[in-house]
Amino acid sequence: MNLMQVNRPETWVSSPWETLNELHEELNRLLQTPWSPLARGGEVFRTWAPALDMFEDDANLVVQLELPGVSKDDVQVSIHEGVLTIAGERRPSKDTDQGETLRQERFYGRFQRSISLPKPVNVEAVRASLKDGILTVMLPKAEEARPRQIQVSAE
Repeated sequence: MNLMQVNRPETWVSSPWETLNELHEELNRLLQTPWSPLARGGEVFRTWAPALDMFEDDANLVVQLELPGVSKDDVQVSIHEGVLTIAGERRPSKDTDQGETLRQERFYGRFQRSISLPKPVNVEAVRASLKDGILTVMLPKAEEARPRQIQVSAE
């Protein structure tokens, strides 16, 4: 009886450089495809969504968004059927129009974030404020969503 070692293609070890080269070729092929959003001017990278945090206490749901460089006049907050939507626009500052851009990492343009609210809120009492680049939306819980302390009676 003879034992033979079988090498399966999926277990062959290739050079890390070879794998990197294959990845590079695949990316080049993707970028050259006419239907690729990357080949049409990179629109896929021109959108942004600000970071969002949501927390709650006994009386409120609180939503906070990072909006540095956004004016309060460029932000709209709305609630419809239990969904909070925050939309707006960050515009480039006027002093960035001077000279040729060498590097741009900040995102500009329109944004929209929509989030389903986990509990009913009193829409009439919602407040929003923008301070130091943080938008805070206070959403008072509806009475039926607030926790209640039940008194126990002795009989």
